[in-house]
Amino acid sequence: MTFLSVEHPDGLVSSTSGIAVDFVRDWRQAALRLNAGHRTAFQHGYWLGAWYEAFNDVAPLIAVISDAATGKDIAVVPMISHVRRGIRIAEFADLGVSDNNAPILARDAALDTATDAIGKALVDALRALTERFDLLRLRKMPAQIGGKPNPLVSLGRIGSSSLNGNLVLTGDDYGDYQASIKRMQMPRCWRVFSRHEGARFEVATDVARAHELLDVMDVQQQARMQQLGSRFVLNDEAHAKFYREVARQGIAEGYAVVSALVCDAEIVATTLGVRHGATYYLLRISHAGNSWSSCSPGLLVTERTMAALHAQGVRRFDLSIGNQDYKRRFGAEPVPLTDVSVALSWRGVPYAWRDHAAQSLRRHPKLAALAARAMGKTPR
Repeated sequence: MTFLSVEHPDGLVSSTSGIAVDFVRDWRQAALRLNAGHRTAFQHGYWLGAWYEAFNDVAPLIAVISDAATGKDIAVVPMISHVRRGIRIAEFADLGVSDNNAPILARDAALDTATDAIGKALVDALRALTERFDLLRLRKMPAQIGGKPNPLVSLGRIGSSSLNGNLVLTGDDYGDYQASIKRMQMPRCWRVFSRHEGARFEVATDVARAHELLDVMDVQQQARMQQLGSRFVLNDEAHAKFYREVARQGIAEGYAVVSALVCDAEIVATTLGVRHGATYYLLRISHAGNSWSSCSPGLLVTERTMAALHAQGVRRFDLSIGNQDYKRRFGAEPVPLTDVSVALSWRGVPYAWRDHAAQSLRRHPKLAALAARAMGKTPR
């Protein structure tokens, strides 16, 4: 059965192929749906709740996808809407802070046969809204969510994102893993660091300490970015509020992990990450600068964090998007992510074409480098 998309006075929209798509404009209302659904760490209630509260200059647009016949929820897609250069865009609630984006999937949803229909229903429903959206952009999507296929990647090409995860699988014996990265000389780095008075590694166990470490992280990262001549935004009002709210909600349950190398002289290095089940995502690292380079504090605080979490049952460590060399030394393997761009109106067509052209170039690194030079850009 197929339904025409019809907008109701309360903002709810029904769509195609027996699938209903309702749009909710308040995350607190949407969060009541699929509390126990499949998700990654970046669709956790603590993450999204803090996100929608902190980044309040964009409009929430959360799609709730359900079976039109039974009313059972299938998926929740946490999105926003905003206007850029006159083009009205729908995209994930991200703005660059999430390592991946995905729908939240019902645990009992039969997705194998409905994957294409779910993506089509979302596109049709967006086209039917009175806002007249021009473009749907869904970036950094994993192919699977909790072992279930991501129904939205069918709208694009798997692995089309310029970004990827970096996954380390440690296995059950952390000693074996340490032996596999012995060239990094982490035991030597720990011995060098331990010579300092009061040297220790710690994981924050209360909100006050977590916030104190985040304050230091902001200062250290800003100093590093200034050294590199790069813009730093993670300590502006919205980002600072976001990260501290994630910590406030998530520290007690072990969802938010804030760790540090500390001695009597100062806080030498910090990390921030999030944990979901047996998977940990490293998000931010900072250190006190070149005066501590003899103990490689950024690498050391990362390895000590991995060891502490391994003892708690974590076996999958994603070292975040971006392909810095140190991640390979930790044994990380790239995890492909998918970007999707769908024109929702004729005004969105050139932008979708441009996105698709960029995705195609990524399959040909030499052409991509040539195009970047032609546009005066330094390839990453």
